[in-house]
Amino acid sequence: MTEFDELLKAVQEATVNYQASEDVHVGSVGAALLTPDGRIFTGACVDCICGIGFCAEHSAIAEMLKHRVTRVVAMVAWDSIGKVLSPCGRCRQFLHEIDDANWDMRVYLGVEQIVTLRELLPYRC
Repeated sequence: MTEFDELLKAVQEATVNYQASEDVHVGSVGAALLTPDGRIFTGACVDCICGIGFCAEHSAIAEMLKHRVTRVVAMVAWDSIGKVLSPCGRCRQFLHEIDDANWDMRVYLGVEQIVTLRELLPYRC
């Protein structure tokens, strides 16, 4: 089993996809982050009708930061129908800002497509 097999299993569990209230939908996208010590942190997006929700990557990063971990070596994000997603620009920037070493983390975009955060965010702020 590869690290991405483990991440794909974890992200599947994080994609909970349910209506929390009339105005809030949770988990249509899930994310899983792998740290250098082998821990996996997951998160689910929160979509609010008013627009103040947040991405699954932010949720996973928050969980990771609670454990005083900043370094990510690999990640996967996908939606509730199993489509692999690239992190959005805001998530790319956030991943980079929490630890410069994350610049070289591997991002799974598909079976034959793994790229670094550096490749996804070539012109950092």
